[in-house]
Amino acid sequence: MLPSPASDASDALAVISRLIGWLDGGRGAALAVVIETWGSAPRPAGSLLAVNDKSAFAGSVSGGCVESAVVAESLALIKSGGHKTLEFGIADETAWKVGLACGGRLKVFVAGATATWRETLEKLVAARRKKRPAALIVDLEKGEPALMVEGDRKFKAGAAPEWLAASVADALQSDESRVVEGTKGAKRFVGVFNPPLRLLVVGAVHIAQSLARLAAETGFEVVVIDPRGAWATAERFPGVVLDKRWPKEALAALKPDRRTAIVSLSHDPKLDDPALLAAVASNAFYIGALGSRRTQENRMKRLQAEGADAKALKRIHGPVGLDIGALTPAEIALSIMAEVVAARRGESG
Repeated sequence: MLPSPASDASDALAVISRLIGWLDGGRGAALAVVIETWGSAPRPAGSLLAVNDKSAFAGSVSGGCVESAVVAESLALIKSGGHKTLEFGIADETAWKVGLACGGRLKVFVAGATATWRETLEKLVAARRKKRPAALIVDLEKGEPALMVEGDRKFKAGAAPEWLAASVADALQSDESRVVEGTKGAKRFVGVFNPPLRLLVVGAVHIAQSLARLAAETGFEVVVIDPRGAWATAERFPGVVLDKRWPKEALAALKPDRRTAIVSLSHDPKLDDPALLAAVASNAFYIGALGSRRTQENRMKRLQAEGADAKALKRIHGPVGLDIGALTPAEIALSIMAEVVAARRGESG
């Protein structure tokens, strides 16, 4: 999952795996989760901290500000098997002692890791491996966990309270972990674990080399699509997944979804046009194409002649990227990545 308001899912899963390893090794353990934040709190909702009975810990709930206090509470809960919600804020003397950033507050839920927690977390890791959107649900009153995986029966009518299923679906869509409230004041924390965001780049050109690096650093899984063997090489794109099929075939296999951005950079209609036709027919959250305004106008005419809907074609950002006066391949890649992030966050850029 992209570093997101929900947290970095890769880091979170590493914490969960560490906790499961402790339990399997016979250690007692607890899990702390940031459930709400206000102001300048340094870690987002969904951030995790695992603690074992020897005071070893993995992860972070505040970047170091309140960890000592949370570890101390975790050790007590490992013994009792209970759960507790902690709050740190500027009005709290304890928060000053542990150095919480001025003006920030956060709530941290902590629970001893019972057999139910272990089972739920194992299912979460399995869903993540299959790249299925999942949500960790925590009953804040009872301290009990549950898991909802997109597409499973729990999302279907009658299998879960309607308010909870709707809240989980909305949290997964927005990529934002949160506390939700339902009927009779019932409160649940919904921790979002989405698959990683993807960037599909058509055309293994110079700009694509810089763009692949920037996208990877931003948390995207990158695939560069180009059937031209001399362009799409491991030497030019070290560590990047290369797809040497023609764009139409590649995109049909990759199945772009709402967590996918597509950028076409080849400047060759034989590659760009089929890619863009497939892109506008998908649920990709961002579509961009390299070229001048005149190139874009001519491209739109060709795509309409191929039967593309004029309204659907308006989804294509062209010329691609934010207007920052970019000239070099690296600068153009930066402008593209900025526009992709803006689109993902619902901003105009």
